[in-house]
Order: sequence, then C-alpha cells, then structure tokens
Amino acid sequence: MSKDQPVRYSRIAVVTGASSGIGEATARKFVAEGYAVMGNARNAGRLKALELELGPAFRGVAGDAADDTVLDNLFSSAIGQFGRSPDIVVANAGRGLGGSVKDADLSKFEEILKLNVVGTLALLQKAARKMLEGLSYPKRAADIVIIGSVVGRHISPFSAVYGATKFAVHALAEGLRREVGPKGVRVSLVEPGIVISGFQEGAGYGEDLVRNFDDKFGPLLLGEDVANAIQYIVAQPPHVHVSDIMVRPTRQDYP
Repeated sequence: MSKDQPVRYSRIAVVTGASSGIGEATARKFVAEGYAVMGNARNAGRLKALELELGPAFRGVAGDAADDTVLDNLFSSAIGQFGRSPDIVVANAGRGLGGSVKDADLSKFEEILKLNVVGTLALLQKAARKMLEGLSYPKRAADIVIIGSVVGRHISPFSAVYGATKFAVHALAEGLRREVGPKGVRVSLVEPGIVISGFQEGAGYGEDLVRNFDDKFGPLLLGEDVANAIQYIVAQPPHVHVSDIMVRPTRQDYP
C-alpha cells in the first residue's frame, strides 16, 4: 500500500511480543476492530502464520524488541504497509524471572533487564517522538500502552527480581505520561495479575507453581482478558485518558 492510496484502517498499531499471550490477543482484537497491526516478536515463523491467518491487516517484523534497528523497521514498515505512522503503540514484550531476591538466577537478570527496561524505554522514546511529530489532537487519539504487572506495584517474594523491572517500567510510564500527556499523547499502564500464557515457562515457573496458582486463584486470566482492557483504553474519545488499569483474576487476593 502506498501513501497515495486511501487508508483503509481506522487506526494503525505497533504491538511488541505479538506472537503469543497478551500481545497476540491484542493484535487479534485490534484487527477485529478494524485496525492495522505491525506485530513484533522473535519468532518469525509464528508471525508469518499470523499474517496468513489475519490477512493484510497484520504484518510482522521479526527480531529483538530491544534492538533499535528492529524498532525503526516497525515504524517505517507501518508507513510502507498501511500508509501512515502508528497512532497506537503497545509495549508488551518482556520476560519473567522466577525466584526471590535471595534465590533468583542473576546470570539471567541482565538479559531480563535489557528486554524489560532498556528495550521498553527505547520503544517509548521512539513512539513518543514519532507521535508528537504527526499529532492531530484533539481530532485523533494517540496512545502508548505499556504492559506492567501487579508485582510492579505490590512486592511479591517469589518474583521480586522480575517485579523490580516492572517497578522501573511503571516509573517510565508515569514520567512519559506527565511529559507528553499535556501535548495530547495518552500514556496508559496496564497491570495484569496472573495470566496463563507462555510467560510462565519463560520465567522458569514449574508446573507445580502454576497448578498452585490455579488452585488458589483460578480461573486465571487469559491474554484475551487483558486485550479487552487495552481495547477499552484506546477506544475512548481523544480527550478521555484512562491512565491505569489493574486486571486480576477475581480470586487473586495478592499480589
């Protein structure tokens, strides 16, 4: 699609971590709502499968969400594929790390810190700069949605090291909101509780721990439940800003 062709989509979104879980569910939700989506993940095969399934409204860019070249490609590809720069960015890519402060595997922490914090910050910077360049507030909304976590607000011993990265992300979200919100860019934080996805395996959570979560708090959240909250945020009129949503399974008392 060239810039000279009419735009067929009501909004253009970038979604990182789009190959599974919350990111995939959000991409599916957006496409169903008539949006176009540039999805990012490291799993190129899964992105290709989603392109075939979801059709021309979804296009994938494979690579590490902490890689600046990949981020540049996401934004330039959105213009090339859909005719204009994204007006929604969902910063979802991230990884968990099980274990307490005393017992967490620090050999894995640098990688988690790079993806969860450094990579998120790079995406937020790029999204904010791009959106401010083409801002048409209050005619059109511009949304940056950041996926945090309940453990980024309530300290949990079993995932305190991972939670520390989400505390940092929450601070970035609030700092960016105060910076660009007065100019017309909405910055929203979504803090999910326990969501069943590939996250648990990537974080090193054993089957017994996941089963315990389900026994104590189930039914647990699915990616679609969080995607519904994200859609609610971006569907508001441009002058309405939902800055923070926490979504838990009904029976999850803590964290």
